[in-house]
Amino acid sequence: MRCHPYAAITAQRLLPVLRNADADEAVRHTSALLAAGCRVVELTTSTPGWADAVARTVPLTDARGRPALIGVGTVTTGQAARTALDAGAAFLISPYPAPEVREVARERGAVFIEGGLTPGEIASAVRSGGAAKVFPAHVGGPRFIRSLKAVLPDAVIIPTGGIAPGEVSDWLAAGAAAVGIGNGLPADPGELAAVFAGLERPCCGDCAGTERRP
Repeated sequence: MRCHPYAAITAQRLLPVLRNADADEAVRHTSALLAAGCRVVELTTSTPGWADAVARTVPLTDARGRPALIGVGTVTTGQAARTALDAGAAFLISPYPAPEVREVARERGAVFIEGGLTPGEIASAVRSGGAAKVFPAHVGGPRFIRSLKAVLPDAVIIPTGGIAPGEVSDWLAAGAAAVGIGNGLPADPGELAAVFAGLERPCCGDCAGTERRP
């Protein structure tokens, strides 16, 4: 089963954003997240050897045997977008408006979550792909997300940047579909699993047979 990234991200509600020292570390970190109940992970082009890390993690499955959904973030050029998709990325994310990436995503039929900070940038991203990354989110805070949702009620909005794991619930309550977290997740496997279990909601019908029952 291969769910649409939006369905899986909004079900998971916390999107880990990995910036690692090298590809091996990225693979280890991703494997630990998958074992803890995470299914969707964002690797980033700031990791040396990131394309290799994507190719090595795309075939993995989560703790319930569902295919991992590996996205690539900090994608700002057309070449990086093509490289990510060739490596098997399920979706692309940019930190700010990236017309080249938008064009490649359109050509390849790929999912692209475009970044922005101003209401105009965010609205443009939503009109293009249905979703937007708000970055750096801490500048506006949860009240900014609440204001955005008032005028973009159907948008998949993913605030990222400067958000601590303990603050995720505040952002979700303000209307975020999911929250990107780059630092602060627990290293202990049990504690990490508890974080995802506490936030997770049912996904789509395609994976209903493997969803954890309440």
